[in-house]
Amino acid sequence: FNSRLQVLNLGGNQLETVPEELGELQQLGSLTLCDNRLKRLPRAISSLSRLRSLLLHKNNLCCLPLEIVKLRGLMELSLRDNPLVTRFLDTLSCRKVMYNSPSLLELAARVIKMKRIPHQPYELPKTLCTYLSSGHKCVNAKCKGMYFTSCVEAIKFVDFCGVYRLPLMHYLCSSRCSSSTPAYTRTVSESESEEEDPVEARMKRVLLG
Repeated sequence: FNSRLQVLNLGGNQLETVPEELGELQQLGSLTLCDNRLKRLPRAISSLSRLRSLLLHKNNLCCLPLEIVKLRGLMELSLRDNPLVTRFLDTLSCRKVMYNSPSLLELAARVIKMKRIPHQPYELPKTLCTYLSSGHKCVNAKCKGMYFTSCVEAIKFVDFCGVYRLPLMHYLCSSRCSSSTPAYTRTVSESESEEEDPVEARMKRVLLG
């Protein structure tokens, strides 16, 4: 990928996946992924801080990554003709979709990060330093756990403006961990939406587009 790329059109290519490397396009302002076969988006999409337009219509998306709400500058988001708009699978709302048992490497990395065990870059191979820096905190505010490559994928249905229920994908560190809906995706009624933060309200309107 060209890190200076500002416009990327991958529509109509029958794509089934999009690589995580997409998040390296820091200058990207417009991304077109419509008319493909995508079932999910990479979490790295949250790194596209300059993204203003994201076209996802005519795919097979059943959920959105929770990280998509971090795209505070997003002005255009097209979701029509996707299962997440045309129908909802209520059985997914509480079911854990995927969980791989953590490897010994992951367990060791979790302990190092959670216990804040001191280490210097020159003491470890570069690959291990990179791995340790790739950790994610569990979305459950009451959980102080972390994960690296092994996590639980769960669907969270969120009401926007009391009209639509959009399924967002979020990630937990353990199959025993549960989470309430984060504050920035809380249920908002039509009357409440007029009083909230303009940026947050705008994002919700975009998601309905």
